Amino acid sequence: MSLLVKKFGGTSVGSTEKIINIAKRIKKDVDKNNKVVVVVSAMGKTTDELLALADQVSDNQDSRELDRLLSTGEHVTISLLAMALQSLGLSAMSLTGSQAGITATNIYGKARIEDIDPSRIEKELLEKDVIVVAGFQGHNLNSDDIVTLGRGGSDLSAVAIAAAIKADVCEVFTDVDGVYTTDPRIVSTAKKLDQISYEEMLELASLGASVMQSRSVEVAKKFDVVIHVRSSFNECEGTIIKKEDETMEDVLVRGIARDISESKITLVGVPDKPGLAAQVFQVLAEKDINVDMIIQNVSHSGKTDISFTVKNEDFKIANDTFLALAKEHGFEDVITEADIAKISIVGVGMKSHTGVAAKMFSILAENEVNISLISTSEIKISVVVAKDKSDAAMEALHAAFDLA
Repeated sequence: MSLLVKKFGGTSVGSTEKIINIAKRIKKDVDKNNKVVVVVSAMGKTTDELLALADQVSDNQDSRELDRLLSTGEHVTISLLAMALQSLGLSAMSLTGSQAGITATNIYGKARIEDIDPSRIEKELLEKDVIVVAGFQGHNLNSDDIVTLGRGGSDLSAVAIAAAIKADVCEVFTDVDGVYTTDPRIVSTAKKLDQISYEEMLELASLGASVMQSRSVEVAKKFDVVIHVRSSFNECEGTIIKKEDETMEDVLVRGIARDISESKITLVGVPDKPGLAAQVFQVLAEKDINVDMIIQNVSHSGKTDISFTVKNEDFKIANDTFLALAKEHGFEDVITEADIAKISIVGVGMKSHTGVAAKMFSILAENEVNISLISTSEIKISVVVAKDKSDAAMEALHAAFDLA
């Protein structure tokens, strides 16, 4: 007997017909004498529809009430799936995130899981075949309020529950049948990977690959949870995400990611004095704005330029903040650029091979793709390029590194 955690996203549970099909799929596992915990998202585009409803009644929604509203989407799904499982003769029970023991920080809209008490799940599994849990949500211990975990939060819920109950595997079902070398909608020769390391998947997820949420991969790596990314619509094997092994270093580049969700801000003529950069980015931290790539030019005249990227949803606040700081600290200008794309190549093989950066830059130059920012780590190289050049850049790099 195995203990399985299965996560189904919004597309997978987008209709009652799909929910019934998922119930039939789960029954096959139960018939093999397995115990199953299922984590589900809201049906289809329910979350977007709930956000639209909120917009109709208020231009400035209270974050507590918005989280309470958004959490109802998963409540519908868990009840429907539990009913569908019961109709197949299985004993099943649905639990909200709070009932499943998920406690999180009190940051509405993007709370972080603090702890999971698996006792309720484990108790119910003694008598039930399947426990269905609402993903994307938990509760805060201080106020006992419902909080949501941000986009992709159901992935995080599933992996965290798998770690807490020591599941044999966490299967994440999506509308694709695994992790690909790059987005097949952009590069037609992209291929499915049989396996990928936590480190590589974490980099790809944080760099724009939408198959897995990055925080869920972080938790999987920390607690050594094996993730199997599979399709909801077929029985094929998918991609295993696991701890790195020696064979993985034989592959120079595992995948390529593109992120078009960021904008670039350049602070021109910043006085080059100790502590000013710290003040600049402390202001963003206080506004809960994450900064991605940062480049500072070497100063030769007492002033310097600082370029960095932020998420598009934070762009206006960041830009307004720096226009105000420019007057206070004597910046010469604040220049913004919205039509950018971050292209990244990722692979643990970079740790033991040289010349990867040179090859990447040469390929981009041959295809007349100009680079405006560069960032590197042990297993990835990221560049910022013009958005309208990003498709060509991905195709050229995919071919050059033999990923087809």
